Amino acid sequence: MIDKYVKTECGLNKYSKLKAKRGVLAKARLYWFLFFATLRDLPKKQLKRK
Repeated sequence: MIDKYVKTECGLNKYSKLKAKRGVLAKARLYWFLFFATLRDLPKKQLKRK
């Protein structure tokens, strides 16, 4: 589902790393990343993953 908003391979890797971390600051950083990654990737086409 996140592939719809974060479309680059490096963005998806970063999302996986941030999602695995625990804690309040880690969650804040994850949401911060999702907000800006989504804004940056909106005009990009969907990445085809194998």
